[in-house]
Amino acid sequence: MKWISGKRAAYFLLAILSIIIVFHLLVLAGFIPYEIVWGGRLKNTSEMAIFELISITINMAMLLVVCVYIGILRVNIKQGLVKGFLWIMFVLFLLNTIGNFVSNNFFEKVIFTPVTLILAILSFSMAVSKIND
Repeated sequence: MKWISGKRAAYFLLAILSIIIVFHLLVLAGFIPYEIVWGGRLKNTSEMAIFELISITINMAMLLVVCVYIGILRVNIKQGLVKGFLWIMFVLFLLNTIGNFVSNNFFEKVIFTPVTLILAILSFSMAVSKIND
């Protein structure tokens, strides 16, 4: 039984990843306190800047993979490679879900655990679907 088509999952993933990138930009700009991200382990703004830039870069790379998957970004790349990246995204989101669930940070546990679980499910749906279905 198919819960959601790969294409529909991709559009949901695009929206959520875009919101996450904006969230991390707001953390980087100081509008959202950095104590609520990275398990509350960041000690200063220098650490925050490094970790937030890494997070933004990873999320943008995932956004590009999704854009290639649904044909928004047309590049000459083998479908198997795109599928491989989708499986990597699934595993990363799944691990992140576990990390958020065991986090001591209430915000991370309550808000980001379900978000990363949804991202894992969407990535899985795309990974097992045909590209452009």
